[in-house]
Amino acid sequence: MSRDLRKYMKDTNTRILISAFILLFIVGLGLIWAVYGFSAAVSGFLCLLGATVPIALIFLALFGLDWIVKRANRD
Repeated sequence: MSRDLRKYMKDTNTRILISAFILLFIVGLGLIWAVYGFSAAVSGFLCLLGATVPIALIFLALFGLDWIVKRANRD
């Protein structure tokens, strides 16, 4: 019975990343809302959103570069 450990690692990393974002946005903002109120939760959401945009752009650029390199090596 053969197992694809690279696929397993990729799936696990994806699940961890999604879980971290859920915890950060849902639990974190929920706690901010419970302690400081709605306006602080909105401000926290905007800060989290502003922090994730550059990170997402970096990952998108790295994914694009990886795609270009794989496509160039295939030819």
